Amino acid sequence: MALVVQKYGGSSLESADRIKRVAERIVATKKAGNEVVVVCSAMGDTTDELLDLAEQVNPVPPEREMDMLLTAGERISNALVAMAISAQGAEAWSFTGSQAGVVTTSVHGNARIIDVTPSRVTEALEQGYIALVAGFQGVAQDTKDITTLGRGGSDTTAVALAAALNADVCEIYSDVDGVYTADPRIVPNARKLDTVPYEEMLELAASGSKILHLRSVEYARRYGVPIRVRSSYSDKPGTTVAGSIEEIPVEQALITGVAHDRSEAKITVTGVPDHAGAAGRIFRTVADAEIDIDMVLQNISNTAGRTDITFTLSKANGPKAVAELEKIKDELDFTAVLYDDHVGKVSLVGAGMRSHPGVTASFCEALAKAGVNIEIINTSEIRISVLIRDAQLDDAVRAIHEAFELGGDEEAVVYAGSGR
Repeated sequence: MALVVQKYGGSSLESADRIKRVAERIVATKKAGNEVVVVCSAMGDTTDELLDLAEQVNPVPPEREMDMLLTAGERISNALVAMAISAQGAEAWSFTGSQAGVVTTSVHGNARIIDVTPSRVTEALEQGYIALVAGFQGVAQDTKDITTLGRGGSDTTAVALAAALNADVCEIYSDVDGVYTADPRIVPNARKLDTVPYEEMLELAASGSKILHLRSVEYARRYGVPIRVRSSYSDKPGTTVAGSIEEIPVEQALITGVAHDRSEAKITVTGVPDHAGAAGRIFRTVADAEIDIDMVLQNISNTAGRTDITFTLSKANGPKAVAELEKIKDELDFTAVLYDDHVGKVSLVGAGMRSHPGVTASFCEALAKAGVNIEIINTSEIRISVLIRDAQLDDAVRAIHEAFELGGDEEAVVYAGSGR
């Protein structure tokens, strides 16, 4: 008997009919002799609808109350799936994140999981029930308030539960058949990957691939939880995310895939005095505002001993970062803060590039041939990322995918929704 954790995204639960189909899959997994724990996201676009409703009531709602509101979406889908399971003759108990023992930090809207103590889930399994847990939520260790884990938090809930329960596998269901060499909505002949090591999946997730949330992959790697990415619309085996790039045979494919990100913006601080500590002061100001940055570029200083510092961050945090930097303008004596949200990031990921010279050259040549200009370039051992104009993002993804011959013979199937 295996212990299986399954997570279903919003597009898999968007209607009563879809919920019944998901319940059939859950009951079939149970009947196959497995213990089953299920994590549900909110139905369809519920979270976005609740956000819109909150804004109509109060343009700047209190963060604590926002978390109370948004967690209702997952509780609704959880209870409905439990009812659908019951209608099929199986027994299920649904739990909120806090009832399932998901303990978090107290940062509303983007809490991190500190611990999972799933005693009530274990009790349900021991009594033969299917256990359902509301994703995306937990309870703060110190304040005991309800918290949310940020976008994609249901993935993290599922992986964290799988780790705490020592599950055999964590299955993440969405509306595509697995992890592809690129977004099938942009590249119709994108090829499904059978296996992806943790390191490559981390790079893909950090570079904009929506199929798995970055934090969930970090958690899976830390606790050695195998993830299987599957579609709730088909019975195909999907993609397994497990293992390390160190285990990949030398002769295996050079490149794994292309990822893109439309959610980034670019900030340039101009005329910064070029002396020790200036860059540190800029980035400390951004960090103190709880804002993550991605790519960084510092230009060569001009004859007047001044330089420009450019970095990228999430569009959602752009205006806040600009406001914080404006506060230190006089102190640091820089010229201006420029904001640009018409940028996009495209990345090439693959463990093979560690030992193959020429990948960066081929990457840049493919973009040049497509008429795409590079604004910032950033690399890791197994990734190349560039910042370009957002209007050219789709062309860039297709050009790179084709240049590295990543396509397959079949057209990829997107069953619904947005891939989540």
